[in-house]
Amino acid sequence: MRGINNAAAVKNTVLAAAAAAGSAVFEALGGLDELLGLLIALMAFDYVTGVLVAALWHRSGKSATGALDSRAGFRGLCKKGAVLLVVYIGVLLDRALGIDYVRGALVLFFCGNEGLSLLENIGLMGVPYPPALRKMLEALKTEGKMTTDDQGGTH
Repeated sequence: MRGINNAAAVKNTVLAAAAAAGSAVFEALGGLDELLGLLIALMAFDYVTGVLVAALWHRSGKSATGALDSRAGFRGLCKKGAVLLVVYIGVLLDRALGIDYVRGALVLFFCGNEGLSLLENIGLMGVPYPPALRKMLEALKTEGKMTTDDQGGTH
């Protein structure tokens, strides 16, 4: 009986730590609102469909064979982490400048990017989608777009 109580205590401690870490991350990203929820959902769906395109259809542009490549998957996760880092920087800028739009613009821009990437993956699977959906995602990307130079830096 004592072992069961210890296992339950360990489980509860791990769950509490995960909840605390998740709360801290969402707070750092400006709170889990509808926009951030959309971005995270699009990121997850994009990643999963990208893995499926590589694993089942062998049509990935991320590897020479079009098949799964663990390095490509890791790079994709690192890119998504970098996107969240940029959102965090947007939160810090909003707070430092006493404004409330940099984070929102960044999240909209990245929602557009992730959504377009998701549509590309869906297209590689052979699933048709309405062209209006692409237009809406491009509009999201444009609405959140900041001016960039040719090297991709913002100014």
